Amino acid sequence: MTADAGQWLDAVHIDAAVARLRPDYRALVLTAEGLRPGPSDETGDKHLAAAEQRARVLLDDRAAEEHPHLAAWRDAFRSFGAKPQRTRPSAEALLRRLDDGIPRIDRLTDLYNAVSVAHLVPLGGEDLDHYRGPARLVRADGTEPFEIVTGGEPAVEHPRSGEVVWRDDTGVTCRRWNWRQCARTRLTHHTTRAVFVLDALGPMTDDALHTAGRELADALVESSPGATVASRLVTG
Repeated sequence: MTADAGQWLDAVHIDAAVARLRPDYRALVLTAEGLRPGPSDETGDKHLAAAEQRARVLLDDRAAEEHPHLAAWRDAFRSFGAKPQRTRPSAEALLRRLDDGIPRIDRLTDLYNAVSVAHLVPLGGEDLDHYRGPARLVRADGTEPFEIVTGGEPAVEHPRSGEVVWRDDTGVTCRRWNWRQCARTRLTHHTTRAVFVLDALGPMTDDALHTAGRELADALVESSPGATVASRLVTG
């Protein structure tokens, strides 16, 4: 268990190999404590509905991958050998469901999905108490374990060598930068401490990134009165 959220946040790290691959990459990392987890509710639905409307305006009838920030993410995926048509950046995958409505998952996931959609930014959330050591963004050597659930049973996969992954001391927490999170650190109805990562490339300014982060922090406090949120901009 991660005892001190502040110390954990200070230790988040982007490896030099990733920085060389995309020098324009920045991560805005937020920790939140005192959260109230649970099933989807009116607060999350309100934020998602507003985000869906904003995304439609921002995209202006374009396909999601035609937006400059999401196009840059496709290029980033290609840079380490991923095929974005098959494994899409997380924000693009969400936005492709815009016409049918973004799925409602649970209180915490709904809030961060709303910010992702509203700001066209890849954004993930995980249970801080299930981390073992700090998060760091690295290029995998291919041996790291990635825990999933398939057919209702736990299983382990491994990233490809050179793939960009988030990991901790135990293994990979998110494959292909922001494509798929592991089962071990996923948010649940028992999560009271969480970490959220907003991923930005060149087309998204630091000001825009911080605006998205503030919106997420405000939504978390609205949904969980008394929650405390801290953030740090992490660069290579």
